[in-house]
Amino acid sequence: MNLKKILKDAGKVVICGIGNENRGDDAFGVVVAEKLKEILHNPRIAVINCGEVPESYTGVIKRYKPDVVLFVDAIEFGGEPGEMIIADPEGTLGTSASTHSLPLKVLVQYLKTELKNTQFVLVGCQPKSTALFGEMSEEIKKSSEELVRMLIDSLK
Repeated sequence: MNLKKILKDAGKVVICGIGNENRGDDAFGVVVAEKLKEILHNPRIAVINCGEVPESYTGVIKRYKPDVVLFVDAIEFGGEPGEMIIADPEGTLGTSASTHSLPLKVLVQYLKTELKNTQFVLVGCQPKSTALFGEMSEEIKKSSEELVRMLIDSLK
């Protein structure tokens, strides 16, 4: 899956940052979303900090009628800390254990009933630690900065 190509060819894009800022590296998605909100000012791109409850934003996502929904989250996939992966959120990574209440796979299945022509993509980052009240690791900070740069470049 080529994320740059997907985003470059898309009309409207929703970027959903998912995570918990109080759990160290689990803040990956929300940190990316907050940085993008500061930098991106484009009417074809909506950036949402979903926190731990992306299912609470289904109404916003549906009203926007995006061509692409990009979920950004810390995902345990057995990689090196800070390693990123691009995946189908309906695949096995969409059911992985996380700090969030509803598996991403279920959320995407629901959204697909409403958004027939929308493509859904997951960018996952392997956390080092998601301990309660832990600090974000340097590896995850670097990966978040790298992803922000790549997204800005792809969405020009």
